[in-house]
Amino acid sequence: MAHPLLSPSDIETYQRDGVVLIRGLWKDHVDTLRAGIDRNMADPGPYAAENLKPGEPGRFFDDYCNWTRIPEFEQVIRTSPVAEVAADLMQSESVQMFHDHVLVKEPGTSKPTPWHQDGPYYFVDGEQTVSFWSPLDPVKEASLRCVAGSHRWDKPVLPKRWLADTDFYPDPEAYMPVPDPDAEGMKVLEWEMEPGDAVAFNYKILHGARGNEHANRRRAFSLRLVGDDARYVERPGRTSPPFPGHDMQPGQRLREDWFPVLLDRRAGL
Repeated sequence: MAHPLLSPSDIETYQRDGVVLIRGLWKDHVDTLRAGIDRNMADPGPYAAENLKPGEPGRFFDDYCNWTRIPEFEQVIRTSPVAEVAADLMQSESVQMFHDHVLVKEPGTSKPTPWHQDGPYYFVDGEQTVSFWSPLDPVKEASLRCVAGSHRWDKPVLPKRWLADTDFYPDPEAYMPVPDPDAEGMKVLEWEMEPGDAVAFNYKILHGARGNEHANRRRAFSLRLVGDDARYVERPGRTSPPFPGHDMQPGQRLREDWFPVLLDRRAGL
């Protein structure tokens, strides 16, 4: 039986389109996540980045892999229904942590988040993956945009460095060029969202986001989780996140001391 936040059609939609909207996933945790983002921005981690070039208006901050040092993030990960929802969407018996991600666009930030798939940046692959993107401020035009069905494409999209706009790996021929979904008539899904709503999407979904040219902030918290079939894979260069010193080998499940199991229905956990 699916979690009460989900309908059977939500699971069907996720499996078919690779993306679905979950209303109210973190509605009881919005203030906690806002406090965590405040803490994160006041004390950025080693992977924090500013994603604007000199002269571009606003501020576009992002940071990831901070949940073990930001208590508010860990509290929400451990106590919210997100792992159960993830298991239902992925159709997986287990749910394992991968990483958290914070993205903040301050008012007047016209730069969009570039179109990309998360999967090619990661050292994990599998069909059972899910990311949750949740705004902590009401969003209309600054919402996430996802191309339905793009997780089924035959070839991954070329990963790029957001600020430099250069190729992330040395073998671009292994990837398809970054498309322009609007110009190419693709089915782009986006929603007006309230704080605590979440877009759930497969790691292989092509997605991006509009700029935030309004008077309000657009704070977003993302959580990346994996399921039963996720395995470590080698990429042709440094991944993002890199997790240096992980010592995993191709084909292995992610090491549980670094990437803990949040739910295992087979073990009753």
